[in-house]
Amino acid sequence: MKHLERDLELLQRHILAQSASVEEIIDKAGRALRERRMDLAELVLAGDDEIDKRDVQIEEECLKMLALHQPVAVDLRRIATVLKINSDLERIADLAANIAERAKFLIDHPEFPIPTKLERMIDLATTMVRGSLDSFVHLDPKAARRICGLDDEVDRYNVEIIDELNAVMRREPDWIPAAMHCFSASRHVERIADHATNIAEDVIYLVEGEIARHKHDGVHLPN
Repeated sequence: MKHLERDLELLQRHILAQSASVEEIIDKAGRALRERRMDLAELVLAGDDEIDKRDVQIEEECLKMLALHQPVAVDLRRIATVLKINSDLERIADLAANIAERAKFLIDHPEFPIPTKLERMIDLATTMVRGSLDSFVHLDPKAARRICGLDDEVDRYNVEIIDELNAVMRREPDWIPAAMHCFSASRHVERIADHATNIAEDVIYLVEGEIARHKHDGVHLPN
C-alpha cells in the first residue's frame, strides 16, 4: 500500500506539471494570435514537443501502476481519471499548436481584422481549462459542473464568429485566405473548450463515481 501511495503522489506531481505547461501554451497561443507575434507562436510549437514527451511518460506510469498494484475503488478511479485527463491535455496542446500555426499566417496579413469575439472566446476557453484543472486539484465537482456549463457559451461564440467571417469574405474577397485561417483558429478554440469539459466531467467521475459524459438535462435514454 505504501508503494501505491508513493506512486500516486508521483503521478499527481507529473500530471500537475503537465497541466501547468498546457495552461502556459494556451496563453501563449492566444497572445500569438491577438498580438500577431511570431516569437510566441514559435514557443508554442516548441513547447508542444515537450508536452508530447510527458504525455507518453504519464501514460506509461499509469499502465505500470495498473499492472503492478492492481488498484481498486478510489485508487483505480484516480488512475483512470489521470489517464483520461492526460489524453485531453495532450490534445489541448496540439490544438494550441494549431492556433499558433494560424497566428503565423495572420502575422503576414496585418490588414485583416481578427474578430473581437474570437479574443473573448479564447479567454473563455482558457478560463475553462484553468477552472477544470483547479477542480481536479481541489476535487471539487461543483466547480467542475460550472465549467461544463460554460461550453454552450463557447459554442455560441463559434457560431457568431463563423457568421461574421462569412460576411467579411463576401464583402472583401481578398481576405478569404486570412478569414479561413481565422475560422480554423475559432474551431480549434471550440475544441479546446470541449476538452476542458471532458476534464471537468472526469473530475465528477473521480469524486462521485458518476460518469457524466453524454448526459444532458431533460434527455433520458431508453432502458
